[in-house]
Amino acid sequence: MNINIGYELIYECPQPTPMILTLNVHYTRISDIIIPDLMVSYPSVPLTAYRDNYGNWCGRIVAPKGQLRLSANGLIRDHGQPDLVVQHARQTPVENLPDDTLVFLLGSRYCETDRLCETAWRLFDNSPTGWWRVQAICDYVNQHITFGYIHARRTKTAMETFQEKTGVCRDYAHLAITFCRCMNIPARYCTGYLGDIGLLPPYGPMDFAGWFEAYLDGQWYTFDARNNTPRIGRVLIARGRDAADVAISNTFGPNLLVSFKVWTDEVKDGVG
Repeated sequence: MNINIGYELIYECPQPTPMILTLNVHYTRISDIIIPDLMVSYPSVPLTAYRDNYGNWCGRIVAPKGQLRLSANGLIRDHGQPDLVVQHARQTPVENLPDDTLVFLLGSRYCETDRLCETAWRLFDNSPTGWWRVQAICDYVNQHITFGYIHARRTKTAMETFQEKTGVCRDYAHLAITFCRCMNIPARYCTGYLGDIGLLPPYGPMDFAGWFEAYLDGQWYTFDARNNTPRIGRVLIARGRDAADVAISNTFGPNLLVSFKVWTDEVKDGVG
C-alpha cells in the first residue's frame, strides 16, 4: 500500500529564533519513499541538516520574527502488514548484549529506572522472560493508564505517569521503556506517523505517535503500550533514549506553536 504523510506547523516568534527540527522519515525507510517529505518553509529560510548520535535526520533553521509555516507532504510505500509478533523471541543476558544496546538499559530524562526498579521487579519478576515479559509490561501499562490529551505535559516522567495513572502515547511508552530497562531488557523510544489504517471509525485527532522497541534475541522489535495491538502503517521518524532525544522541535528562544496538523492516510488507488 501507499501512505500519504505530512504535517503543517505554524510558529509565532517575537524575535529571530534558532530551531532544531526532527521531522523527516527515518533513513531506514529511504527505499520506501515515493515522494520525499521535503520540508517547505514560508517565508523561506535557509536549512542545514545533520545526523544526530542515533542516526536521526535533523534540520537547523533560524525562524524569523513573526509567523513561520513549516510543512511537508510525502508518499511512502508500506508492506501493509501489522507489526511483527515473535512470541518465541528470547531475552539476552546483560553480559551478552552488544555494546551499542547498553545505553538503552540506563535511566534517562523521562525514564527513571532508579525510582521504578523495585516496582518493576515486584510486578514482573514472575512473568516469563523474553517476548512475553515485554508483552506483560505492555498489558500492565495499557491497563494502568487512562488516555487523554488533557493529561499531557512536556515535563511528565515515567514515575509521574505511574503515580497519576493518566497520559498520552509518549507517557505509555516512557513507562513501558522504564519497566523493560529495570528488567534488563534494552528499550528505546520511537516517534513517527501512525494512522488509523485497518481500524473502524470513529477516529481520533491525528498527531505524531510514540511507541518503543525492545531488544530481544539479537533484534529490535516494535511494541506499543498505548494501543497494545499490532498496527498497520507505522512510519518511523526518529529513535532515542526517550522523547527528549526525538522532539519534533527544539527552540532556542520565545515562541508559540499556533497551529499543528498531521496526516497519514492510505492512498487507495496507489501511486508509483
